[in-house]
Amino acid sequence: MAKKPGPSVRRRQLGAMLRQLWQEAGTSRKDAAEWLEIGEPTLSKIELGRQAIKGPHVRLLCQLYDVDSSTVDTLLRLAREANQRGWWTAYRNTVPSWFRHYVGLESDAADIWAYEAEFVPGLLQTTEYTRAITRASRPEISDEELDKEIAVRRERQTRLHDEHPPRLHLIVNEAVVRRQVGGSEVMSEQLEHLLRSSKLDHISLRALPFSAGAHAAMTGSFIMIRFPDEDTPAFVYLENDRGGIYQEDPGDIKRYSLVRDQLTRLAYSEEDTRELLKQLVPA
Repeated sequence: MAKKPGPSVRRRQLGAMLRQLWQEAGTSRKDAAEWLEIGEPTLSKIELGRQAIKGPHVRLLCQLYDVDSSTVDTLLRLAREANQRGWWTAYRNTVPSWFRHYVGLESDAADIWAYEAEFVPGLLQTTEYTRAITRASRPEISDEELDKEIAVRRERQTRLHDEHPPRLHLIVNEAVVRRQVGGSEVMSEQLEHLLRSSKLDHISLRALPFSAGAHAAMTGSFIMIRFPDEDTPAFVYLENDRGGIYQEDPGDIKRYSLVRDQLTRLAYSEEDTRELLKQLVPA
C-alpha cells in the first residue's frame, strides 16, 4: 500500500485547485482576497501550499467561484487533511517556524536531492556529530536546548526506516568526510554510519572529489524535493542561519537540475565513495 499523502502534499494540492478555480471562474486573486477579507499575499501563500486555509474560508471561495457540491466536498476534505498536525508541531518552541515548514515538506518527499559542502546532511548525522557541529556554530546553546534539537533530528531520521522511505540522492564535498568534527572517535562513528547507510537501497551517497576542481555548486549547498505523483522537483531549498529560501520558479528548478547533473558527473561513484569511507575509518 502506498504511503498516504501528508498534510504538506494535501496543502499543495488544495492550493493548486483553488488557484485553478479562480482562473476558470474569470475572477482574480485580488477579488478572491477581498471576498475573504484577507491580503492578496496571504492568498498567494495558500495557493502555493505554504499556508493552511480553514474550512469556512474554503466554503466562501466555493461560493465566489460557483463550485458544484462534489468539488466543494473534495476541497473541504483536502482542507481537513492539510490542517492535520505533524509530529514537528510538538517542537514549535525548539525549532523556528521557517524550519518547521521545511521539515513538514521533507516528511512528505518522495525524492530528496542534496549537495552539502560543509557537513554531513542532517538525515544521516549521528547524535554526537550533531552535538559537535551545533556546539561549534552556537556555543551559547544550553544543554537542554541542544538535547531538544537532537531529538528533532532523530525524529526526522525515523522516516528513513518507514515502509515507504524517501529516496535520498546525496552528494557531499570530499571535505565533509575528511574534516575532523568532534574528534577522531566522533568522526569515526559518523563515517561508519555513512558507510552503512550508503548500502541501503533507497540511499545514494557520493563524494565530490577535490580533483573535480571548480564546479557549479561552489556558491553553496542546496536541496531539491519531489513529491509523490509529481514528475519534477517542486522546489529548491537554500538555507542560512536566519531562514530558508524556496525557489519554485521553473527557471530556478531547471538551473539547479543542471547543477545537480553536473555534480553527478563529477562525483565518485557510490562504490568508490564507499571505498573512500573505508579508507578514512580507523582500522
